[in-house]
Parts: sequence; structure tokens; C-alpha cells
Amino acid sequence: MLSQLTVRDFAIVEQLELALGPGLTVLTGETGAGKSILVDALALAVGERATAGVVRPGCARAEVAAVFDISGLPAVQHWLQRQALETQDEECVARRTVSRDGRSRAFINGRPVPLQSLRDLGNHLLDIHGQHAHQSLVKPKIQRQILDAFGGSGGLLEEVATLYQRIVTTERAMEHLSGRVKDRDSHLALLQFHANELSDLDLKSGELDALDEEQRRLSHAAELIGVCQEASAGISGNAAEFSVLDSLQTILRRMEGIRTYDRRLDEIVELLSGAAIHLQEGASALRHYQQSLETDPERLQWIEERLSKIHQLARKHRVPTEELPDLLEKLRGEIEQLEGGESQLKVLAEEHAKLVSAYHRGAAALSASRRRTAAELASQVTSNMQQLGMRGGRFVILVEPLSKQRPSSFGLDQVEFTVSANPGQPAQPVGRIASGGELSRIALAIQTITAESAAVPTLVFDEVDVGIGGRTAEIVGKALRMLGNKRQVLCLTHLHQVASQAHHHLQVHKSTEAKTTRASLEMLSGEARVREIARMMGGLRITESALAHARELLDTV
Repeated sequence: MLSQLTVRDFAIVEQLELALGPGLTVLTGETGAGKSILVDALALAVGERATAGVVRPGCARAEVAAVFDISGLPAVQHWLQRQALETQDEECVARRTVSRDGRSRAFINGRPVPLQSLRDLGNHLLDIHGQHAHQSLVKPKIQRQILDAFGGSGGLLEEVATLYQRIVTTERAMEHLSGRVKDRDSHLALLQFHANELSDLDLKSGELDALDEEQRRLSHAAELIGVCQEASAGISGNAAEFSVLDSLQTILRRMEGIRTYDRRLDEIVELLSGAAIHLQEGASALRHYQQSLETDPERLQWIEERLSKIHQLARKHRVPTEELPDLLEKLRGEIEQLEGGESQLKVLAEEHAKLVSAYHRGAAALSASRRRTAAELASQVTSNMQQLGMRGGRFVILVEPLSKQRPSSFGLDQVEFTVSANPGQPAQPVGRIASGGELSRIALAIQTITAESAAVPTLVFDEVDVGIGGRTAEIVGKALRMLGNKRQVLCLTHLHQVASQAHHHLQVHKSTEAKTTRASLEMLSGEARVREIARMMGGLRITESALAHARELLDTV
């Protein structure tokens, strides 16, 4: 439900804040006061096309914001969640700005969005019936949705949409697989060549680190041997040289001779003895390590060639060297998939045929439901039209096959609302034959019938009372009030019979000061509303009899 509309610097509106409640709200005022400007502003807020001409003269930009209560609209809440536009509260704010150069920006809940997103949201929240520029009733998609909602075809429609999506997914998989099967031989040969290269390489887990370590050892073998020989000689020496170990042992012998003089030397002697033992063990380990070292040019050359091959294949396939074994497994999987591609394609083709068959069964059931519903809804709308000032008019809903029997998410039908304004005339599309006022009354005739099944919570009627009066105007007013008992309705009217039926009454004023024209709004109640109803009855001045008649009209609602 629309709870608030804020307008700034739009056309002749400087600043306006309008709070709205449930039920029927009428907007009245002198001709040219700016009632339709509010409809234009509301349409702009939910995605209508914008031009620089809507910006109030002398201002940099126009801004319109509409606040909707979505607490009872799970479909809207779900849509906002899918778009990552949800809020913590149960309100949704649609906002639009238009700059002096004609550029516009759209926002939902304070976040910038593409204009199409704002339009999609608007389709869930608001229906505007009146001038052709805003008329949702002329859109084929809306006509189909009205028919399906009235017929309770939601389950069938969901089934058809699900089957359609599965068909599309299967067709994409078939197209992808067909392309691969078509180039199967050449692609398979290339994959097998790459797999054979990696298979011949036979890189084991951890092998690369081991090869790197061995390559470093072999390439520095001579240096390792030389340093080890020098270290071994320095530690343990030989018959001709005095070594570190010899020096340490000489020191130990002398320390043994004096330790009896001071027992504090015992710990020092023990430490030096341990050092001597470690030196002996180190010298032994060095001899063994030195004996294990060898220079092997052939082994070194093989390792370097293998490392070169590993890095070359890694660069070729653009993967880290350690991922080459995983790449081999991936290639083997692709080869297996290609080799079984034809059989997979056959399975997919069989699945596609089953889905198409199920889709056509569901679409046929949906078409039958639509044809039954079309006759029933058209009959009821025609009856309502007679009462709403379109005597002799006839409403016809055409349900015909799509020109191309290609599956769609909504079935195989195109739905078109047509109307014959006069007896004997052929029915034509509503957007082609009906005037703005007639379109509004047709929409009213439809909405009063589909009020329980329709999903859009807020309806706006402009020009609904054009060309009618007397008893017909009273019937239109009562129909709007009845609709307002179930949905939120906003109606612009010139007729007192319609205005008197409203739950809420707003009056639009236009004033001119210093060559500047401004529009403003006032919520009417009590005697102020009585005087406005009396003014709408006509005459140059408001008489006591007009006021009495106005009070009587309001008292009988």
C-alpha cells in the first residue's frame, strides 16, 4: 500500500508531502489545478519515462519519492531479497530524480538501481489506469496476468514455467555438448597428446622437491667434498699436523692434574670432556658424509633435463609445477567425457523430448483454463461496463496461439483484451479503440471483479468519470468505494457523485504569486469537505441548497 508520496520541484509543485491510508482517496480541485501532475509524479517514481520538462522552472532537479507498506506483500519482499534491496523494516522506498539536462537516476531503499528494476518493482506495487501514457491495461503481459489470476491458474502457470526453464537448461547443455561432439576427433586428439605428455612425465608427489635438492648437491659436489676434507683435517688432523681435538685433549689432561686442588673445576672438566666427545662424533660423521659424496655428471645432466621438462610443461599449460598431476587427471576426465559425448547427447535428447511433451501437456491445460476463464471474465466485465456508462459496449478476451509455437515461460497463448464500444461494431484492442476515460472505466469494471485475485495493492484512476454523469456517475462512485474496501484506490475526479463516496478527500489548490505558480494539497473533512462537494455540483456560487445536498450525499454513504 502507498503510505506516503513526497514531491519536490516537479512541474508546478514546489514541495508536497502526501500521507495516504487504505480505502478510496479522491483528489478534487478546479480544472487545471494540477491533479494529474500527482499521477505523473507517482508514475515517475515507479519507472515512467522522464524528460527535462518535468523540472520546475528555475530548479536544478525534480525529485519524487513513494513509500510503500509491504508488510502484507510476500512477493514484493521476495523480489527485494533476490535483488539484495531488502530493508529491516516493512517499508519500501522508490525514489527518482530528474536533472535539468533530462538525466534521471533511480533508487530503491536508498540504493541506486537501473531504471528497469524500478519498473519491475512498480509492476508489483501500483496500477495506473487513465491516460494511455500510464495505462497498464493495454500491456499484453498485464492482460495475461489478470486473466490467469482470475482463473486461479497459478499452479498450472508455475508448472509450465518450471518445465520451460528445464527445457532451456537442457537445450543449452545439448548445444554445448553438440559443439564438443562436432569437433570431437580433433579436440580428443589434442587432449590425448597433452595427457600422453604428462603421463610420460610421470611426476610423483614430492618428486620435484627431491630433484631440486639432489640437483643442488650434485652441482656443488666438488665444493662440498673440499670443505668437508678441510673441516675433518682441522678437527682430527693427521700424523703430521696438530688438530683441534689434539689441543682439547692436551688441555683436558692438564685440567685433570689440577682439579683435585679445587672441586669447582669438576663441572668445567665435564663440559670440556663432552666437547671432546662431540668433536670426535662430528669428525666421524664428516668422514662418513665425505665418503658418501661423489661427482656424477651423468646423473646431474639427467636431473637438469628432467627439471627442465617439468617446468616446460608447467609453462605450456600455465599451471604451477606442483599442479601437473592434477592437470593430468583433469585431462583424463575430459577425454572420458568426450569419448562418451554421443551417448550423453542421446540421453539429453531423450530427456528433452520428455520435457517438451510434458510442457505441451501443461500448456494445453493452461490454454483450456484460459479459454474457459476468458469467456466468464469477459461476460462479467461486459455486464459491469453497461452499468459504468458504456451501454452497448462488449468486452471480449481473445486467447490465441502464439505466432511461433515456441515454448515460453507463460505457455503457448497470447491474450488480448478487446472491446466493442457500440452494438454491431467489431471488437478491437482496448488500447486502439478506447479513450482514456473509457479505459479507466473498463479497468474499473475488471478490477471490481478481480479484486480478490489481483496481486497489485494500489490502484490509481485518472479520467474515470470523463463523459458520464447522473446515475452512472453514482454507480461509478459506489464501484470505486467497493473496490476501496478491498484495495487501496486513488482517484482523480470532477464529479461530486464520485467524490462523496470516498473514505478520504484531498483537494488540490493552485496559486500564483510574483509570476510563480504553485500547487498544494489539503486533506478535507467536516464542513470543508461539504463545501468542496457543493462546489463540484456546479453554479457560480455555493448556495445553501447545494450545501444541504452535499451534506445529504455524505450522510448517505
